[in-house]
Amino acid sequence: MANKDDKLNLANDNTQVIDTLDALLAKMKEMKEAQRIFATYSQEQVDKIFLAASLAANKNRIALAKMAVEETGMGIVEDKVIKNHYASEYIYHAYKDTKTCGVIEEDKANGIRKIADPIGLIAAVIPTTNPTSTAIFKTLISLKTRNAIIISPHPRAKKCTIAAAKIVLEAAVAAGAPEGIIAWIDVPSLELTNEVMKNSDTILATGGPGMVKSAYSSGKPALGVGAGNTPVIIDDTADIKQAVSSIILSKTFDNGMICASEQSVTVLDSIYDEVKEEFAYRGCCLLNPEELEKTRKTILINGSLNANIVGQSAYKIATLAGIKVPEDTRVLIGEVESVDISEEFAHEKLSPVLALYRAKTFDEAIEKSEQLIADGGYGHTASLYININQKDKMAKYEQAMKTCRILINTPAAHGGIGDLYNFKLPPSLTLGCGTWGGNSVSENVGVKHLLNIKTVAERRENMLWFRAPEKIYFKKGSMEVALDELGTIMNKKKAFIVTDTFLYKNGNVKPISDKLDAMGITHTCFYDVEPDPTLACAKEGAKAMTSFEPDVIIAFGGGSAMDAAKIMWLLYEHPEADFHDMAMVFMDIRKRIYTFPKMGEKAYFVAIPTTSGTGSEVTPFAVITDEV
Repeated sequence: MANKDDKLNLANDNTQVIDTLDALLAKMKEMKEAQRIFATYSQEQVDKIFLAASLAANKNRIALAKMAVEETGMGIVEDKVIKNHYASEYIYHAYKDTKTCGVIEEDKANGIRKIADPIGLIAAVIPTTNPTSTAIFKTLISLKTRNAIIISPHPRAKKCTIAAAKIVLEAAVAAGAPEGIIAWIDVPSLELTNEVMKNSDTILATGGPGMVKSAYSSGKPALGVGAGNTPVIIDDTADIKQAVSSIILSKTFDNGMICASEQSVTVLDSIYDEVKEEFAYRGCCLLNPEELEKTRKTILINGSLNANIVGQSAYKIATLAGIKVPEDTRVLIGEVESVDISEEFAHEKLSPVLALYRAKTFDEAIEKSEQLIADGGYGHTASLYININQKDKMAKYEQAMKTCRILINTPAAHGGIGDLYNFKLPPSLTLGCGTWGGNSVSENVGVKHLLNIKTVAERRENMLWFRAPEKIYFKKGSMEVALDELGTIMNKKKAFIVTDTFLYKNGNVKPISDKLDAMGITHTCFYDVEPDPTLACAKEGAKAMTSFEPDVIIAFGGGSAMDAAKIMWLLYEHPEADFHDMAMVFMDIRKRIYTFPKMGEKAYFVAIPTTSGTGSEVTPFAVITDEV
């Protein structure tokens, strides 16, 4: 079984070699035509292709892993097998049921449909650190979204990257995909890579800051990531064994080449020695001052990361530095103080080399992590080991970290890529760093980022509504029956009557006051309402209400009396409310900026019209004159 899996399952290679600009341009023209055909495929056809390509990549995971290590001289075969397995199996599982063709969402009641369209031709830049797994990941999500994809491999990893792309292409075509829907540059160069980015529809970039900057400078939309410089804090409430073992698991995985892997660990002073002992117990080497200095000179060469240490074992890096450690050493750990970029250990190292810092307080640990991120890991990943009941500390940490992934008690390399230690973090081998990292996305890149979504909005008429009082009494003699409820059902005690001078002096209010007297309801009357009442009048009435403290307000008269009574009621119920905010003109009452306060907490409102005109007695509206 192992021998079968060790061999690449490739058909005879009759593809055109792309090693010149003319050949590249011709190939990209063919791919755009193939993509136009692919764009007509149904969801069923696409899913069949996606399944076949995922299976093929997974079946070849071992052979591709061996090929990658042999060609690049970096990493660990067994770990690259896992990465290839992840890139095929986890990506397939995450998106196998995702709609990416035609109508993907519809709300018939509200007349909204969302339709997915492919972007077109994707330019994919593949790093040397994760060549086969990244190629598998990017080709699979491109197939799922009906895009064509052309790959620009890293020169040091071109054979294994192209092999991975060929496997996916052959399986896709056999399942019905158009010929040439996936292609690659056979002899990569800066000129050809720039042309690929220039003539594609979007760029899916994974690599260092320089490459990402080129992608964003190409003039085409780009999904780019950048350097990670993941800092870790071990709080004094953390499970030390879990923290140390998780960090070692992550830092040694594929010799530390996943961009989310830990680059430094800051430990609280009270547990510092215990953490050191745990690292040493688990096979890590804590460098002495002389070894530390030699390793510093090995990490950076002329201010840049030494390519000879990337993806190498701790033992090999120690040998390059001229120090002796056991061959089974897991990680080289340097105890350092400075978090400035002048400290070599403060940089991203892409290898099993780790900086170790001591902090007196949790706040100091956060400050160190902030600086390390600023020096070279903005937007990427940060990690914290802590007792999860320490909510205040966690909140402070989450607020301070300018990273798009904040991992709690999780191996950073595995946790950052998603779906391993948290199943709601989408699986991806392209991790967005947001604007902090100069990226256009701040999440793990997936199929949704390779789709154009069209929104179809059908015309709908705005809802009309009318709010009326809970009870309306009409016909001759109804007033006495209605008022009777105030005493017999509602048990009201104090009534405030609002009317105009004419009605009051002509005795029209007397039937109301007599009924209130008969029920034992104390009452008073404000009768200074004039036609087109002013805000000053309403405020005067509200002042009288506040003094009297009624539990029922009776507006008696025409529109003026009823409108003035409504404003008095409002100011009585909510003296803190800003009248001018409440009176602000709105286009749609449901969307008004000001939230109208709840009424009726202090007093019940009753309107008794004496005219048939304004309709104020059955609406919540009032017209008031502001004299200012």
